[in-house]
Amino acid sequence: MELANNSGLLREYKGHLRVERGLRPLSIEAYARDLEQFAEFLEKTAKTLMGARQEDVSEWMRDKREKGVESRSIARKLSCLRGFYKWLLMDKRVVGDPTVNIESPSSWKVLPKSLGEREVGEMLASTGYRADAADADGAALRNHAMLELLYAGGLRVGEIVSLRVEDLHLDRGNVQVRGKGDKERIVPIGEKAIKAIEVYLQRGRPGLAQTARRPSGTSQPKVERTLFLSVRGRALTTQAVWQMVRGVNKNASPHKLRHSMATHMVEHGADLRSVQTLLGHADIATTQVYTHLAIDRLKTVHRMCHPRAKKREVAT
Repeated sequence: MELANNSGLLREYKGHLRVERGLRPLSIEAYARDLEQFAEFLEKTAKTLMGARQEDVSEWMRDKREKGVESRSIARKLSCLRGFYKWLLMDKRVVGDPTVNIESPSSWKVLPKSLGEREVGEMLASTGYRADAADADGAALRNHAMLELLYAGGLRVGEIVSLRVEDLHLDRGNVQVRGKGDKERIVPIGEKAIKAIEVYLQRGRPGLAQTARRPSGTSQPKVERTLFLSVRGRALTTQAVWQMVRGVNKNASPHKLRHSMATHMVEHGADLRSVQTLLGHADIATTQVYTHLAIDRLKTVHRMCHPRAKKREVAT
């Protein structure tokens, strides 16, 4: 297989991810970037994706580590390669999987970084949001509603930018979210998030929607059903959400708010299965990075409630 055919193989795989696995465009592009990086690495030694060997994968991971790429990112890239070569094997295009017996970085199971409850509270307070302000800016109301929703529901950044007005069920206290693989889930949210969204819908979104450009040949602007709009009346991009969150707190990110929500729930006694459902993890193993928090909580409950634990504490 010629080196130039790597691009054709990647196009086929992207089609597989879109049609057969039902992944969203952002996820497909992320997979494609990782595979393109590996293909470029192989081309340095005149090899192709279909001709890669186990030592090539190991060397690529070592190269990433030496360049300062975080272990978690390397583990994600390895997972991408595994999915790709599994597809090739099932399609009988290769006879062996070069990712077999390659161990993921040990820090794959390390708890994701999160913000403290006080830090999240300060972020939400720093937006300058006031529900009763007569001159409230539409973008400010939108930003506050997004921050509340990112933390309340643990939504991914791709999920929040694709959320539509009709996905809201505020009377029932939840939103309908489309996650990875186009899988839908119902996510409950709290009173503060509901209030922030209601204020944005009433006094923020209408003004932003009016700025939408009119399609050529029509007198009416296109009706945008996406919940969160830009100042031009269009759907927000994921980059815009990242910039907004970083603008409020340079140490924060949409992903970190998602992890913070899960961490705080476990710290307050939530079970891992509930957190898995809220986050939309297909496999409980993904949620098990929060296990040590659950164990710490269990120890605290045991110490507080178990008769012998109490006696030992008193004796001590």
